[in-house]
Amino acid sequence: MTKSEREKMAAGEWYACLDPELDAMRAAARRAVHQHNTMPPDQRGRMAPALEALLAAVAEDVFIEAPFHCSYGVNIKLGAGVYLNAGCTILDSASVAIGEGSMLGPGVHIYCAEHHKDVALRRAGLEIARPVTIGKDVWIGGGAIILAGVTIGDGAIVGAGAVVAKGVAPGVTVVGNPARLLR
Repeated sequence: MTKSEREKMAAGEWYACLDPELDAMRAAARRAVHQHNTMPPDQRGRMAPALEALLAAVAEDVFIEAPFHCSYGVNIKLGAGVYLNAGCTILDSASVAIGEGSMLGPGVHIYCAEHHKDVALRRAGLEIARPVTIGKDVWIGGGAIILAGVTIGDGAIVGAGAVVAKGVAPGVTVVGNPARLLR
């Protein structure tokens, strides 16, 4: 039996993102994100109801500022006290778990997908997704980019504008492009 593109994506295998089922999932995410981004703040509260319903797991005291964007939403898990500032983008073609007490500054981007290096396969929409895990009490400065497959340990700090392509140990600070340990 052949796997669907969604099953391949979930299994961390190469999949075609230009697939009707995945298109429908992205459309559902766009609707939820639209509600979140256009709802008046006093009505929206910590996050729009459609966005909260879309996400895989959300603690009660998570707060997501608008605007926000995600690809699917169904792969995002947010622990207690997580705060996402304005302009955060999570391209969650794989699991994205953000631990309790973690804070993301404005414009932080998390990318789980990697497109194929072969031009013809890339044009066909072939990509692979790797999870991103952010531990507890992590602070990620504004404009930082977290790439596919990265794990950031508890209590770490990622400086503003850093591009994180490799794992970050607990309790350390990384800065720059590519992100490197601050001594």
